[in-house]
Amino acid sequence: MPKIKRILLAEDNPNDVELTLMALQECHLANEVEVVTDGAEALDYVYRRGKYSERGPEIPGVVLLDLKMPRVDGLEVLRQLKSDPELRNLPVVMLTSSREEQDLIRSYNLGVNAFVVKPVDFTQFVDAIRSLGVFWAIVNEPPPSLHPT
Repeated sequence: MPKIKRILLAEDNPNDVELTLMALQECHLANEVEVVTDGAEALDYVYRRGKYSERGPEIPGVVLLDLKMPRVDGLEVLRQLKSDPELRNLPVVMLTSSREEQDLIRSYNLGVNAFVVKPVDFTQFVDAIRSLGVFWAIVNEPPPSLHPT
């Protein structure tokens, strides 16, 4: 049986982090969630650089990625991940409050796996995160290259 993979949450809004973690806990996922607060930190985590240089070699099971973040935005993180042959199959879900059509188009052009607009309503937000967590952490079968060795 494959090891349960971590979820990487890249989100700079502390309230959205808290709500996302609560929603994921409500669906009783066994996955650990690693939280980073900007795009540069997300890249450091995935590439095991800086303060993440000592972490194990496992790749997250899914990246929940905010679009508008400081230092490096979500689109640039997505571009780098999807242009890397070893990471292009890593599922990335853009989780954003942006309803701009250009953000949606750019995300899909860069290879995002899903684009989810954060609902303003608390209950809808929790339901959306719960559905995402269950799908990507339990239902989805990742390609063999992303299974831990």
